Amino acid sequence: VQLQASGGGLVQAGGSLRLSCVSYGRTFTNNAVGWFRQAPGKEREFVAAINWRGGSTNYADSVKGRFTISRDIAQNTAWLSMNNLVPEDTVVYFCTSGGGWGRGTLVTVSS
Repeated sequence: VQLQASGGGLVQAGGSLRLSCVSYGRTFTNNAVGWFRQAPGKEREFVAAINWRGGSTNYADSVKGRFTISRDIAQNTAWLSMNNLVPEDTVVYFCTSGGGWGRGTLVTVSS
């Protein structure tokens, strides 16, 4: 699965961003979609996941209540809506599905 994440950028603390993950060459059908993030020198950490039907989601405690994961199989796209961003959310975000990983997108939250 070829994935492309986008939507990162610079935002002030308390602001919002919406990341997109597009699947090329293969649909999301039957595959869950996950978002992870990684800071320099640290391991990649789980952020959120959604099952292929879209009816079940899971979040890391650090983002619960602030981030929302969603998907549209017909559009081969998944999103991560991020609200109330804090400087600690400043990292590179990656999407994954079906064993594939997309190139990350950088989110920078200024204080």
